[in-house]
Amino acid sequence: MHPAATARIGITAVGSQLPARRLTSRELQDEITAGGRLRLPERTFEKATGIVTRHFAADGEYASTLALGAARRALDSRGLDPLDVDLLLFASATRDVAEPATAHLVQSELGSRAHALDVSNACNSFLNGIDLARSMILAGRARRALVVTGETPSRAMRRDPGGAEEFRAGFAGYTFGDAGAAVVVEAVERGGILDVETETASEHWQTGGIPGGGSRHPRGDEYSYFRGGGTELRGVFEKIGLDILTRVAARTGLGWDDYARVLVHQVTVPYLERFVEATGVPEEKLVVTVPELGNVASATIGIQLDRIREELEPGDKVLMLGLGGGVSLMTMVWEAS
Repeated sequence: MHPAATARIGITAVGSQLPARRLTSRELQDEITAGGRLRLPERTFEKATGIVTRHFAADGEYASTLALGAARRALDSRGLDPLDVDLLLFASATRDVAEPATAHLVQSELGSRAHALDVSNACNSFLNGIDLARSMILAGRARRALVVTGETPSRAMRRDPGGAEEFRAGFAGYTFGDAGAAVVVEAVERGGILDVETETASEHWQTGGIPGGGSRHPRGDEYSYFRGGGTELRGVFEKIGLDILTRVAARTGLGWDDYARVLVHQVTVPYLERFVEATGVPEEKLVVTVPELGNVASATIGIQLDRIREELEPGDKVLMLGLGGGVSLMTMVWEAS
């Protein structure tokens, strides 16, 4: 293959998928406290997080299932066949199995024959996947990429805490919801991905995560629950996050008024409100999903993009801002074609 004839690589199709099962915060709290070992004030989850509902994958529904549904919608919206794709990236914090790459499970069901691999970087996985797809197309290693994510973090939620200590340790997990998203990435005649910026602070890797499944804790249910708190993650963002936005603005010459929309990773409503306060982004530029969907990990920005895609005109610019455990921040400026 030869390098792309154009340096313009863009997102040409978007799709998303939500599980059918929908649970309110009140229903989730009732489930968590059903055993009687934990008592909580009424509407604790909703008051603390601003999350009213979320979607949970059903039994027999997996990360690959949600990714597959989103992938089919993205391809259909572009009028593409799965065989039109020569690079498939499953870019997600969740996976179906430890081995092989979940990309192969998606591809097997989808019917494509692309080079397939996984990209994993917590809630920034999907943005990283788009950036990697763009890079491989520019390098002549692919012509058209399908980047998918399927997130089922609800399965890392401690549903039967033994008491207040376990509940507090796993509280961030109660913000989770499940979802899938997908984009097609390929050469475009105008617009496309204009700028990418990253900031990584790996010294904060223990801020939050799921310790099990790797070589440190290969087995044991206790390690399968999400641990950590959003407060620490927010503190890291406020320490290093504003600098990345300053660099993007200086390099691109773009301010808030230049963006049709700003898509940002969303953990809780208070977290989003603090982001608005700290950055000065106009609230009407945001696509607010967290009260309805909760924290859907790396699928967050893909779902937001799917919801606004039809309203965008050629030339409209969108800023995407991701935040993931590790800790990493990432921005992407995209212009609709």
